[in-house]
Amino acid sequence: MSLRQIANTTKIAVSVLEALERNDISKLPGGIFGRAFVRSYASEVGLDPEATIQDFIAQFPNDSVTAGHPTSGKVEDNVAVESERRTAGTFLWLLLVAVPIAGGLLYFSSLDRPAIVAPAAMTAAPSTLPESQLSPPAIAPERAPAASPAVAVDALAVPAAAPAALPTVSAPATPLPADARAAAAPTDQLIVALTAQRPCWVSATVDGQTAIERLLKAGDRQTLTVRREMVLTAGDASAIALLFNGADARSLGKSGEVVTARFTLANYKDYLQAR
Repeated sequence: MSLRQIANTTKIAVSVLEALERNDISKLPGGIFGRAFVRSYASEVGLDPEATIQDFIAQFPNDSVTAGHPTSGKVEDNVAVESERRTAGTFLWLLLVAVPIAGGLLYFSSLDRPAIVAPAAMTAAPSTLPESQLSPPAIAPERAPAASPAVAVDALAVPAAAPAALPTVSAPATPLPADARAAAAPTDQLIVALTAQRPCWVSATVDGQTAIERLLKAGDRQTLTVRREMVLTAGDASAIALLFNGADARSLGKSGEVVTARFTLANYKDYLQAR
């Protein structure tokens, strides 16, 4: 069984599982959260969860789990290192080839550029003709025809003043209820607003990608956009308040309870508060 398979089932990061297998508990959150990770790992690989927890506590006392164990040396991945070396060599080779080509193109383009010659009309001497011959002849203005009496009367007519426009008064916006906000939200995605009411360890995986994996402080707020599914793990179920597309969700569990829940576009309405 690979660590990726265990991570997909337990929703624990692969880096944490790797650290756990080499007795490096510095990546565990500590306290009951760290023991919850060990319990999930033991259940997945076929060990007795209770016996594994007892062995874990005996090996790493509570104060060590909380303070963090010194990080062990990193295991070098020879395949990854070799891949990085090949990538760096390829980039360097392309750079060495591209620089001479770019220099040659600039050189030949400068040779083909024609010289700019000022037009002869701009360099010619100014004309020596007298000013009277340079200026256009004056044209006498034509006499306007006399206006007929009807036209004169129409010209003196004063147009009626347009009525003043009345100011438009807009009604104050009324906040939509939770059901209306949920109905107005897009149907092809789920907007999850997560607020920590007190300090709580939270791990969230959105559409297969890790979005949150840390300790949230009281008042911290995260907004996540879900298109397929979201898996949420909370160290204190009652410390997390959720909004699904603007609608209030019910509590995930009791105080101090470690809970893992899966939300999708099809089942998120089952977690909304009863109306």
